[in-house]
Amino acid sequence: MSEFMVVGGWVVSEKVIRNGGIVIKENEIIDVGSADDLKRKYPGYEKLDAKGRIIIPGLINTHTHAAMSLLRGYADDLPLQTWLEDWIWPLEARLTDRDIELGAKLAAAESLLLGVTTINSMYHYFPEHNEAKAFAEIGIRGMIGHACFSWRKEKDKKLILDSVSKWHGRERGRLRVSIAPHAPYTVDPEYLRELEMLREELNEKYGEEMGEIIMCTHVAETKNEVKQIEETWRVKLPDHSIIKYLDRLGILSKSLLIAHAIYVSSSDMDIMARKGVKVSHNPVSNFKLAAGLCPVPEMIQKGITVSLGTDSAASNNSLDMFETMKFASLIHKFATSNPETLPAKEVFKMATLNGGIALGWRNLGAISKGYLADIVIPVSYTHLRAHETSLHLVCRLLLE
Repeated sequence: MSEFMVVGGWVVSEKVIRNGGIVIKENEIIDVGSADDLKRKYPGYEKLDAKGRIIIPGLINTHTHAAMSLLRGYADDLPLQTWLEDWIWPLEARLTDRDIELGAKLAAAESLLLGVTTINSMYHYFPEHNEAKAFAEIGIRGMIGHACFSWRKEKDKKLILDSVSKWHGRERGRLRVSIAPHAPYTVDPEYLRELEMLREELNEKYGEEMGEIIMCTHVAETKNEVKQIEETWRVKLPDHSIIKYLDRLGILSKSLLIAHAIYVSSSDMDIMARKGVKVSHNPVSNFKLAAGLCPVPEMIQKGITVSLGTDSAASNNSLDMFETMKFASLIHKFATSNPETLPAKEVFKMATLNGGIALGWRNLGAISKGYLADIVIPVSYTHLRAHETSLHLVCRLLLE
């Protein structure tokens, strides 16, 4: 079906259309409106009946580590640094490239079952077996970034070039590659600059034709991160601010997506808004690790694009974006003692349209004319939570 329409359901995007319809050609939405009007306008198109169903844009998970689905439930109830350094990193050192591909396949399948059509993952890349290959085989839209650390600079750069040449823009544009320094406390200042320069060079070569190459990294996730950076790299952060430190390094830009951003000040947020920095809010993971609460309402008020992520299944125990939306709404209502904080419409936008913007995928995340036809038709929320088969649960229109 290269030309068809979905008709009869409740179309939910920037507005809700009862008995709505979506007209699709190839992999693009070419019209949205009343089902009756569209049937008259496109008489020869095949019709997919969605009567009684809710039709939403595919959810977008802007921060996870897909292969870590293999580590679900491992090392629970620990603070972040202990969890990483004493448990996660030693076990990850024993994973093979085939393990990573398998873990990413499991994550992709789970995501599709839960209405997620795009995931952004940072992990270890291997040339033969990797997350991109897993995403291609499962059929999900995805962005992958090789996690960079100062202790393996030359290896990192070779793997980045390999991943970009093999996967960026592949699968008819469904796959993209990011530049992914792990965090400012594991990547020295000079290396951060080098990676940003590499991103700019690769963007000039590939970006216009195959999609933007953005930078993704963890920032301000824990209280002691400033101290870690200063002691590890023997630098002094201006005003004890990681954001001002990154600004001084020339890292902040509209092409930067930072995960967590919990410990940022009002002045930090002013800089982020001015530079166009995007944020991936990971409420479930942050609460599981007792990391803290990202000041999302203030970020939105200042004009920062905030999207949603699950983080890994190891630090979340799930890749459920519906649960993430619920957590995001409830914790900020509680924190502000205001039930009007982050209403459902705003949180839904964070999981859809804002996700596309955060990943530099400008025509992704909405059921609107000219957008990619990534849509989801859940049978019911009960079935969704029960993990029914994808055939009966999700109609994902990423057309080949």
